[in-house]
Amino acid sequence: MKQERYYLLDGLRGITLISMILYHGMFDLVELYGVQVSWFWNMPGYVWQQSICWTFILLSGFCWRFGSARMKRGLIISGCGAVITAVTCLVMPSERILFGILTFTGAAMLLIIPLSGILSKIPAWAGFFASGFLFFLTRNINQGYFGFESVHLGTLPRGLYQGYFMTFLGFPKPGFFSSDYFSLIPWIFLYLCGYFLHDIFMPRESVQAFFRKRAGALEWIGRHSLPIYMIHQPVLMAVFTFLFHH
Repeated sequence: MKQERYYLLDGLRGITLISMILYHGMFDLVELYGVQVSWFWNMPGYVWQQSICWTFILLSGFCWRFGSARMKRGLIISGCGAVITAVTCLVMPSERILFGILTFTGAAMLLIIPLSGILSKIPAWAGFFASGFLFFLTRNINQGYFGFESVHLGTLPRGLYQGYFMTFLGFPKPGFFSSDYFSLIPWIFLYLCGYFLHDIFMPRESVQAFFRKRAGALEWIGRHSLPIYMIHQPVLMAVFTFLFHH
């Protein structure tokens, strides 16, 4: 039986993807072409970037239950992340992407498969608040301490920050650089917030009816978000190369 489509979720993913493309376009202009945009590296630019990744990860966790080919989807997304890593390391090593958003999303999707039996036994609200607390607690572990943004709750042992596996987990090794870095911790906890939000809201018929609303062209963009993501940066670079060299 064909699963019902919740068009508005596709639309929300489409809006987030458009915002991400615009952000990456601005990044390219500022970082690669020297366009002066003072606010981009300050709080407005940071909030814009965080709004994109938060929404994308929450939506990914929320939509985990939809569809049945989760293993296949997780492997495809992980494979796309590996392609982006290989291409950026070869073509633009100064802007290389190691453990980027697709690598994280694919890993999270696959990790939830063996954990879903345990997670399904956790009351949804309890799971949501616990995941939110753990995200708050571990948000800054990439920088070496517990806490969220400017809240410092304790320094972590430097011995954790060794090797690529620990970097993948959230403890980047000395000298590690990636222009797009989403480690398993803390982002898996935000992903789980989305997972539990699904259990909180989707059983309600009013919520289902809301998400059945059509979203026009944004639906198509959201449904094809992965191929659009894969090609958007080369397209941006081609456009900017044409504009700045003609």
